[in-house]
Amino acid sequence: MARGTGLYYEAERREMQARDRAMIPPKLLIAMGALALGSLGLATYASVTGAPLAGVPQAAEVLDSRTFVLESDGVAARAVAPGGEVLLDTDNGAFIAVVGDALRRERVVHKTQGNPPVTLSRLENGRLVLDDPATGWSAEMTSFGAGNARHWEALFE
Repeated sequence: MARGTGLYYEAERREMQARDRAMIPPKLLIAMGALALGSLGLATYASVTGAPLAGVPQAAEVLDSRTFVLESDGVAARAVAPGGEVLLDTDNGAFIAVVGDALRRERVVHKTQGNPPVTLSRLENGRLVLDDPATGWSAEMTSFGAGNARHWEALFE
């Protein structure tokens, strides 16, 4: 008996031919291409004309800052000042431990040796900014919501 013949095979072949022709509708492909080209055009226009950056926080004066070594294992977090004073030691570091993981990753990318200190700054406009001088990495803690920023406020008490 020859393979590839029969009613079932023919029905399956016709179904696959119909399906393969219209996996992605042409109108959707055109829309996706237009979106990509439009985005590229906007970015090019902003770059060429020197348009000011949008969504960038305004510069503010530093009211207070703390420099410390941040140690975390993904769950627990510990912040120790350069003089040895323990600013924070918790088994559930919550958001601080998450930021510690991001910081550790950034240091791996930059091949930073050891665990140098970071600086948490409270700015005049209410923002909290964590800076890592060893890598140039910086993160706005208040950008992650008031609840997460409160975890960092404990370092100023």
